Amino acid sequence: MDIWVWANFTLLFLAGGLTPGPAVILVTTASIRYGFWASMAPAAGICAANLVWISLAASGVAVVAKAFPEAFLAFKIAGIAFIVWLAWRTAFGAPVDLLRRDPPPRRKLFAHGVGLQLANPNALVYFGGLLPTYFNPDHDMIPQVLISMATVTVCEMFGLVVYASSADMLARRFQSTSFAHGFFRIAALAMVISAGFAVYLTWAATGR
Repeated sequence: MDIWVWANFTLLFLAGGLTPGPAVILVTTASIRYGFWASMAPAAGICAANLVWISLAASGVAVVAKAFPEAFLAFKIAGIAFIVWLAWRTAFGAPVDLLRRDPPPRRKLFAHGVGLQLANPNALVYFGGLLPTYFNPDHDMIPQVLISMATVTVCEMFGLVVYASSADMLARRFQSTSFAHGFFRIAALAMVISAGFAVYLTWAATGR
């Protein structure tokens, strides 16, 4: 991957990692509810799912999606349904105790991160639509894929750490369960709106 192509690629995914979306909101709400370190479990799940997306992009999943548009549409509907379910759990989940936040098992939080990112229409926009344009088919794909995986992981984790640490400091400063409940409900709404907008972008780009 050419250095200038890589620099442009890095800026794109760094901006994507810092843009609020379903993944950012999941980690942010986990940080407020359970603390910074617990929120790193869904963050790790999101990064793991990104590796799957990159592998699919490198193998030509966009071509398959165009060949089977009905399956592509079904995938988007299933993704929205999963995110709506997570948003509902975020808005009306377990009671919030900001003074004693006992997180669920880390593997459960990790699984939520994996599931959300695999179903995330925003990921479909970045990895299905944008990432393949940075691959040069005339060069060896393996180094390009490995560089992409490392770059995306660092950019994603940087953005998630920024949001998670800020949310944790916010929760410590405002020890108010009513504030937390209000924040969670606004965050859940933003999660659904962001996912819906990503589906609109893919529809506008592909006509489906």
